[in-house]
Amino acid sequence: MQKVQFVETVLRDANQSLMATRLPYEKFEPILETMDRAGYYAVECWGGATFDVCLRYLNEDPWERLRKIRAKMPNTKLQMLLRGQNILGYKHYPDDVVRKFVQHAVKNGIDIIRIFDALNDPDNLKVAVEETVKCGAIASGAISYTTSPVHTLANYVKLVKELAAMGCSTICIKDMAGIMGPQEAYDLVSAIKDAVDLPVDVHTHCTTGLAFMTLLKSVEAGADIIDTATPPFSGGTSQASTDTLSYALKQLGYQVDLDDAVLKEVADYFKPVRDGFIADGTLMPKSMATDTQCLTYQVPGGMLSNLLSQLKTMNALDRLDEALAETPRVRKDLGYPPLVTPTSQMVGVQAVTNVLQGERYKKVSNEVRAYCRGEYGRTPAPIDPEVQKQILGDEKPLTGRYADTLEPAFEKTKAELGDTARSDEDVLSYIAFPQLAEAFFEKRKADEEKVVKYTIEEA
Repeated sequence: MQKVQFVETVLRDANQSLMATRLPYEKFEPILETMDRAGYYAVECWGGATFDVCLRYLNEDPWERLRKIRAKMPNTKLQMLLRGQNILGYKHYPDDVVRKFVQHAVKNGIDIIRIFDALNDPDNLKVAVEETVKCGAIASGAISYTTSPVHTLANYVKLVKELAAMGCSTICIKDMAGIMGPQEAYDLVSAIKDAVDLPVDVHTHCTTGLAFMTLLKSVEAGADIIDTATPPFSGGTSQASTDTLSYALKQLGYQVDLDDAVLKEVADYFKPVRDGFIADGTLMPKSMATDTQCLTYQVPGGMLSNLLSQLKTMNALDRLDEALAETPRVRKDLGYPPLVTPTSQMVGVQAVTNVLQGERYKKVSNEVRAYCRGEYGRTPAPIDPEVQKQILGDEKPLTGRYADTLEPAFEKTKAELGDTARSDEDVLSYIAFPQLAEAFFEKRKADEEKVVKYTIEEA
């Protein structure tokens, strides 16, 4: 009997996709010990946008958040998403920083690091994979799934073989936009299983309505693990429902070791949590809907919620369709990057900028300029020469691996921060997001001084 295991995503990708990762620790802390009894293969709880949002919006130390989750869930593997050489930020970091970050992620409680690169460039994956293996954690090598003239089955299999050679213990198909159809999934899982002897994990989204069929056909092709979300945080731009797929796969004769009673407790807990976010406008109805236009635009869940948020801020929600139509045009110009962080943000922001400016590439972000210089790695197809010339002028693009040009930064930054950083984790937070971390450190200090003051006054 074929066994199918589940990664529960509510603590990371589900809430990231539906409401831009605004789920604070206090909202899910009471259910963690229950989740620990569900029988999940893993709970994805960290990485992705959680780090940024903890510092930027939630006034939480992301490292402390991880330690708290670890303490409450001793029996379940904890998983994070790492953007290869980008770590959790939006640019490439030196190798010493990547290694330090991996070491401390594992030290603070992570068991599985899912490592991907927005361009599927193996050079951007190898250091993180090597360090994960060295630290004794599971390196899950991810391929960022997309479709284009250059994204062929043969090219995906070639990448998977390179990931296996690097030391990855599992392979993940990361379909961030929910555009992988059931036949594509069946063919790709089959090809991977033929190419390497490693467990395959399939990650997709319900954005286009394909997810349930895609996951079912993936399992039929031999997928070992699937990513799903508890029902209240499933559907729309999130993942397919954990409970529904557990029920369906058991009925079809697969071995599923999830505890149905515990799954119900988890779902019951998250219903009022979700309703609260709908009531305050954090979770917008559009994120919960099915939109087959994504098969054309390829906009992943997290990108769509950010796009909506960006347009709302600019009082331009009425121009969403124009921005969505511009997205694939920008993507083609930039060499067909898969739309996943950080390239999804780059392409999305550039599409919105092009629409609102009324002229394409009149205004370009520093990130897109760096991308065109080659700082993010090898693009799947060449960047349109005219667009590259318009953006770079006479500047010549880089050749070779960008990280090789970067000086080690960890020890230097640690010395510069001095007493401002209380730990190596603080140093890493600062390297990833300097302004956000600095503001967080100041607020943390002010809050502690308040507590001391009140304690003295009470005494």
